[in-house]
Amino acid sequence: MSLESVKEHLKQWGREKDVMEFATSSATVELAAKAIGVIPARIAKTLSFRGKEDKAILVVTAGDAKIDNKKFRQTFGFKARFLSPEEVLEQTGHSIGGVCPFGLKNPLDVYLDNSMKRFETVFPACGSSNSAIELTCEEIFQYSSAKEWVDVCKGWEDNAEQENESVYLNVNS
Repeated sequence: MSLESVKEHLKQWGREKDVMEFATSSATVELAAKAIGVIPARIAKTLSFRGKEDKAILVVTAGDAKIDNKKFRQTFGFKARFLSPEEVLEQTGHSIGGVCPFGLKNPLDVYLDNSMKRFETVFPACGSSNSAIELTCEEIFQYSSAKEWVDVCKGWEDNAEQENESVYLNVNS
């Protein structure tokens, strides 16, 4: 059901046919990267947190980013607490491994982390544990009705420098 709700959501931009479905699982960053053939950092993972009054908020980050609790609290004004798998399904309509900011069961606040901005395109899931779509940062912002870009992650900055260095070395070799 979840994959269908995402495709229905993407129809308004004519992108429902761009959803990729895999014969293998893409439920984790590593599995998705392998299925698509990209580095794990380009997988856009959607994290579900308990917001104010127990309404979930979604934060979409690059695959190599980790939530920085201090930045999260400074940005949102409350502690980062993940939802349980049952709560994720109840709030989003998507099961763990296929959670994305599209085709949601309930209207939820979506935020995009700056960690994704270093890529021309990223690959969020599409409501199932074996699907994804390639989107630009502008598209993911528009299609998810994101509230804003935020800086709530850590651990990806060093990877970004290494990625830029390897691109530089490949171009100038």
